[in-house]
Amino acid sequence: MKRIALSTLSLALLGAAGAAHAQSSVTLYGLIDESIQYVNHANPANNHLFTMFAGNLQGDRWGVKGTEDLGGGLKAIFQLESGFDVNSGKMSQGGRLFGRQAYVGLTHDAYGTLTLGRQYDPVVDMVQPLTADNYFGSTFTTPGDVDNNDNSSRTNNAVKYVSPVWGGLQVEGMYALGGVAGATGAGQTWSGAATYGFGPFSVAAGYLHMTNGNTAAGRGVSATSPTPGWGPGATSDGTFDGSTINGAYASAKSIGIASAAGQYVAGPFTFGIRYSFAQYKPDGLSAFTQQEKYNVAGGYVGYQMTPAMLLGLGYIYTHGSGDTSASYNQVSLGGDYSLSKRTDLYLIGAYQHANGHQRASRTSVVTADASVGSYGYQSGSSSQTIVSLGIRHKF
Repeated sequence: MKRIALSTLSLALLGAAGAAHAQSSVTLYGLIDESIQYVNHANPANNHLFTMFAGNLQGDRWGVKGTEDLGGGLKAIFQLESGFDVNSGKMSQGGRLFGRQAYVGLTHDAYGTLTLGRQYDPVVDMVQPLTADNYFGSTFTTPGDVDNNDNSSRTNNAVKYVSPVWGGLQVEGMYALGGVAGATGAGQTWSGAATYGFGPFSVAAGYLHMTNGNTAAGRGVSATSPTPGWGPGATSDGTFDGSTINGAYASAKSIGIASAAGQYVAGPFTFGIRYSFAQYKPDGLSAFTQQEKYNVAGGYVGYQMTPAMLLGLGYIYTHGSGDTSASYNQVSLGGDYSLSKRTDLYLIGAYQHANGHQRASRTSVVTADASVGSYGYQSGSSSQTIVSLGIRHKF
């Protein structure tokens, strides 16, 4: 990342009205992750696919972040981060200019950090870093990303507080205002999490609650789009990546996700375990009538074979119950080789097997189809394999 000291030029670019402080700075940064990908059973006809795919380990992005020293240990901070697809040049996150993050706030070493804007929730901030997704991305994450382990959802209108670290303990809380006159709770999102590190051990746990719009219009329902969905009335994006696993529950009234993870580092080895429980609740506008619940258990082993080479093995078991019942077993393998501090090559892959039944629409329940990680490839089979050979460059 390139650090740009505030000067006359940078002040003009930022449109700053106040005086510059010597400790203030602005950072321009970014990341490009590109790969050649193979998918078997890539569609309902079970055809195979060779394609270019961006964002396996991390989503492509560019951004600007900065700080201004206000004195007495207090700093103003901001971050604007835009996601994009390197293969098409299009913006990600629904075409938002700064769809990944956009916030401003204050931070103090003794009192913590308060930020306002579009942000990640506390579970993503504290629990996700202890899971395999943090190292190997979408190929190692939950099928359908039903528990938001792969950061499918970000939150608008969010007020977030992150505490200092007290003897290894840190806590975080967030609330997003729905912004609907006369209905304060409409579309609201709230979350809390804590993490604790002691020597080679780290543990974290948290809860995320997302609420959909309260009306048909708030869920994007119209004469041309009669099926309810996770619409503009919600402050969160929802946990939907086009997967058949949880796609039929995009009309849920609310989603609650409890997550916990632990990690232990022993020399070149990193061991991790995690568990999450996701609950999709319906109401009168939903395309399903009974709650759908997902229990997710997973573990991984990372091996730093050399300073440049990281190897990983992961396993995830996902079980859906309530409205329908299905199970998904997924095994993932990966290797990441650093050419420099900013550039690395990787080879990652996963195999998934599904059994049971899943909902396809309001009136249809079908045999469960496999869908690896959060890619959203809709197979017509009980099994699916994905392999990606790629390069990642940070700037």
